[in-house]
Amino acid sequence: MGSTRLPGKVLKRLAGVPVTRQVYSRVRRIPELDEVVVATTRSSKDDVLVAYCEREGIRILRGSEDDVLDRYYQAARVLKAEVVMRITADCPFIDPRVSHQVLKLLIDDPDCEYATNALPRTFPDGLDTEVVRMDTLARIWGEVSDPRYREHVTYYISTHPDRFRVRSVVSPVDYSHHRWTLDCPEDYEVLSRIAEVLRRRGQFGYLEEILAILDERPEIAAINRHLRCNEAVQELEREK
Repeated sequence: MGSTRLPGKVLKRLAGVPVTRQVYSRVRRIPELDEVVVATTRSSKDDVLVAYCEREGIRILRGSEDDVLDRYYQAARVLKAEVVMRITADCPFIDPRVSHQVLKLLIDDPDCEYATNALPRTFPDGLDTEVVRMDTLARIWGEVSDPRYREHVTYYISTHPDRFRVRSVVSPVDYSHHRWTLDCPEDYEVLSRIAEVLRRRGQFGYLEEILAILDERPEIAAINRHLRCNEAVQELEREK
């Protein structure tokens, strides 16, 4: 709830549905997941999110606000997870089929420690899925102390690819110029318009359905086209 660019974004509504509910419902449709949990902070700012999740029957665990790596690790320990999928709450149009491809890539390859569809980025920003083995997550948690790597859960993997066995799901068509994440007011305008079209058409909002909408209505995508992908990580790269 503590976003500076778009405060309270995870409970904003898209076609009448709170973003947290939309993300949770979509993630629940990903095959082979045993449990879905919201991992939020202990900050009082997130009390309203906790109250919402409790009312909705959504399991929620709380942890450090700044040490996000520890928050994920501790949540995974509580769940006794062997594999952890990371999907952030600013991805309301996460596609269960795309996310399942990432999960299968890791599950089907015993040597794979980390799988993603964002390295390289070929899917729209907002469909990001990461899957990491618990022992790999524990290894990072135990080895890393730099605050940059503690705040951004898997940033250490992406900057040290030689230390991990990484595999990627790559789209046959490069859609990386699309921005479907929720970070700024312009993003909210784009996602709201897409959600309304999906509601009117009775569509779920799979990748190809949203692409079709934007092909028909290019003015929607133009609203946030000037914004950059993964600004926080790009800022970290400049600081290195």
